Amino acid sequence: MILFAVIDVTGMLTVFIDYQNKGLKISPFKASFFSLLAFVAFLFAGNAILHLFQVDISSFAVAGSLVIFVMAIEMIFGVEIFRTDGPGGSVTLVPIVFPLIAGAGSFTALLSLRSLYSLPNILIALLLNILVVYFVLRYSFWVEKIFGKAFVYVLRKFFGIILLAISVRMFASNLTKLLESFAGQ
Repeated sequence: MILFAVIDVTGMLTVFIDYQNKGLKISPFKASFFSLLAFVAFLFAGNAILHLFQVDISSFAVAGSLVIFVMAIEMIFGVEIFRTDGPGGSVTLVPIVFPLIAGAGSFTALLSLRSLYSLPNILIALLLNILVVYFVLRYSFWVEKIFGKAFVYVLRKFFGIILLAISVRMFASNLTKLLESFAGQ
């Protein structure tokens, strides 16, 4: 449940619909597969990768919160900041897989869960979450067909504000940890 809340694929539904309405391609299978691959890789090698680049988890989370902040600004104000210039008009890897699904917030949560739960339980939770990701991506267009464009527009603005609040909370809590670590040195 923790991963479901952090990944929040249902909260990003309007982002997926918006990309599809712009004619950009999202492959639900590829997005799910590469998200799972990124999660498993980070689960086993995340601390080592961050250590290699001399980046602590708080710095990584602050950077991720800024990316999420920019995406929220796009949703709320209807501006395009991220260039969607993926190969062949695809947005599957960037920004869908990273940073939306497998981003700094979910990676940070994953490393935290590793200290609390057994590895098989985390892997099962990841698989279940990726199934949800697949089905949301696969059937996101139904929301617009059933409820209409106006509903999706309002939903996009609402979830933009929610995403903005999440990014601010993530930024503030990790910036505090970062500043405390600097003060302790």
